[in-house]
Amino acid sequence: MRSAIFTEVIEVYEDPDRASHRVAELIVATAQQATAARGRFDIALSGGETPRTLYSLLATEFRARIPWHKTHVFWVDERCVPPDHVESNYRMVRETLLDHVPIPPANIHRMRGEEEPERAAREYESLLRDHFGDAAPRFSFVSLGMGADGHTASLFPESPALDEKERLVVAVYVEKLRAHRLTLTPKAINSAARIVFLVFGREKAEALRIAFDETSDPRRAPTKLIRPHAGELRWIVDRAAMPNNS
Repeated sequence: MRSAIFTEVIEVYEDPDRASHRVAELIVATAQQATAARGRFDIALSGGETPRTLYSLLATEFRARIPWHKTHVFWVDERCVPPDHVESNYRMVRETLLDHVPIPPANIHRMRGEEEPERAAREYESLLRDHFGDAAPRFSFVSLGMGADGHTASLFPESPALDEKERLVVAVYVEKLRAHRLTLTPKAINSAARIVFLVFGREKAEALRIAFDETSDPRRAPTKLIRPHAGELRWIVDRAAMPNNS
């Protein structure tokens, strides 16, 4: 545990399939709890390759267990490309999940990556504030991944976005990718009730070691900035990604 303010749990599974099933179970449980308590389930999803199996599971095996008509889907980050672009996080989630479940179109809140980045960031922040009506969004569930370089969402090592204390969404230029991204800030993510990292693969082991190291610099390991104010932080990791495969 890194803080008494929130609960931190690490779970290790033998392979990505079992880990993905575990996250699907957590999403179902959170969705049912949130809709019973507040009448809706607000979830922020990540892109990339890691969650593809998870989203396919939600669209098939777990489809009937989620109250889709009360579910609102958001994104933790987006590439600055049109929604039909092969690199679009929205497109990936739509193709693997949203096209296969009965969610109302009005409940799908995508980042508009095709717009000028700074304007798109401010529009998404405005959307979040309108939806939640609070100083920061209280997502029911935030699904995050982690890159081999330690980034999460589009919060990369040494990025100016790591220092942002007021805004909920920012546009960032990622020098090594030579591309603009839109991303939720740590402030927006840390207001969530439940945050789950899904991490697979031996190539992530060093980044995970740094993330778990109490002495490491958050600017080198942005995942260390993810510390919910009043909620649960959970790591779902496959055996290969664990430092020293322990």
